Amino acid sequence: MPHSTHQTASPRRPFHPGERLGLHHLPTAAADLILLGDLTGRYAAGSYSKLASDGRTLVLRADCQGAAEHGHRITAAIACHIARAGGTVDELTRLLLHPDHEGGRHTRNIALRSGQSRALAYIGRVWASASSAVSNTTTLESRHHTYEVLAALRDRIETTPWRGERGRTALRVLRAHLNFAETAGGPLHHASERQTAEEAGISRTTLRVVYETVLKPRGWLRRLRVGHGREGSSWYLSEGSADRHSIPAPQSRFRTTQYPPDPALEEWPTPETAVTADIDSTVIGRLMGHDAFAHHGLGSAALLIIGALHAHAAQTVGELVGSSSVSRATVYRTLRRLADHGLVLHSGETWALAPRALEGFGDRPLWAAAEELTQLAQGWDAVAKRHGTVGVASRRKAVHAAERAAYREALERLSEHRSKAVVIVRDGRQVLVPAPRPDEIPAAWQAPDGCFIDPVTGRAAPDWRIATDGRLILITPADQRSYDELAAAHAEALSEWESAA
Repeated sequence: MPHSTHQTASPRRPFHPGERLGLHHLPTAAADLILLGDLTGRYAAGSYSKLASDGRTLVLRADCQGAAEHGHRITAAIACHIARAGGTVDELTRLLLHPDHEGGRHTRNIALRSGQSRALAYIGRVWASASSAVSNTTTLESRHHTYEVLAALRDRIETTPWRGERGRTALRVLRAHLNFAETAGGPLHHASERQTAEEAGISRTTLRVVYETVLKPRGWLRRLRVGHGREGSSWYLSEGSADRHSIPAPQSRFRTTQYPPDPALEEWPTPETAVTADIDSTVIGRLMGHDAFAHHGLGSAALLIIGALHAHAAQTVGELVGSSSVSRATVYRTLRRLADHGLVLHSGETWALAPRALEGFGDRPLWAAAEELTQLAQGWDAVAKRHGTVGVASRRKAVHAAERAAYREALERLSEHRSKAVVIVRDGRQVLVPAPRPDEIPAAWQAPDGCFIDPVTGRAAPDWRIATDGRLILITPADQRSYDELAAAHAEALSEWESAA
């Protein structure tokens, strides 16, 4: 991708919060979008068509659906421009409802069709989404700026303590999303749950638990759109919240029967792991998908210790407790397992990685006796074979492939039962043929004044009316249009169809 020369800031006079926001305060692209609409068709891509169930062919949407989707995208883009300029929802409403602004046509159509209050409620929802998106996202000015943002995010991940088994699993998932973001060239990326689970080397069930308990609540990941068919979900990768050092603990820990530490016995009154975490997440991202680091293999604790030792060699156990955010007992246990494979070397009180440890090859210390190391690691495949985890990743991929095939087959079967839309072309545009509706009622249920007679009670139902074509319409206090307006709208649509046919 070449260098971007797009200027995010407006060359015009800066806007101050105390004054009224006008078009001359906005960037040229925003002002043109409000005044002239989407002249380039930038927001029309995908609005008037969609992928079929097979994921390959395009199906045209109805004209009203395509226009509504196109108009909503324009409205959302204008709202983001106003929010980024420091405007308010009142100023957005004024710009959208202005009769001469082409960019507000979609909002004015809602006001004309459904009433002013529904249009204002729609503007409020769009404004809330735009404000949240602007406040939680970073404007990328160039390709180098993208690299800087991802590098800062990687540093933030590497210096955040990931305590407990759930925290270590969350690190693997977050590192998988960072791999996808680096490939996509920015924090916005696309990935499915199965794809992420294969990249992180965990099960899909564990992945969902980590999403809901750690990554989403702490603000590391936001799902912008749920995937469908062959399309993965849209994710935005961002920095965690301000309280980044707390990983939610399981509920059972709050009901422990153990007494708190006793200061008289010189026990620790504070958490054992410090907040000075320092690991190399690139190494973790490269190794976590291998069978050797599956749940019943070396596990996530070995990943963090290897990442910590790769970032800073020759650390003591106490230093590893802080840098890897792993408890002291787990550090001792994991170092012993890694030493059995010859992947780490012990010199006095310090530990370091073997020369070819990142490739899975162990090394025997010069001072070690022949019986101390029974079997040196000869690659990660040999380590996985020794722990009985060979083939875990391949079996997981096979299960995911079968699930994808079954899902697409179900979509195809579902699409076969859908009634095909019938359209005719008149004057270069498509006109949808009205399908038979199931809400036509017998004449015995119709009162002379247009009321609906409940067949159970035999009395008129006040919330229902009969339209001029014999169809049932529900009238509720939330409706902004009267029964006459609803009937007139249906009569107008029927007249347009009859004239076209």
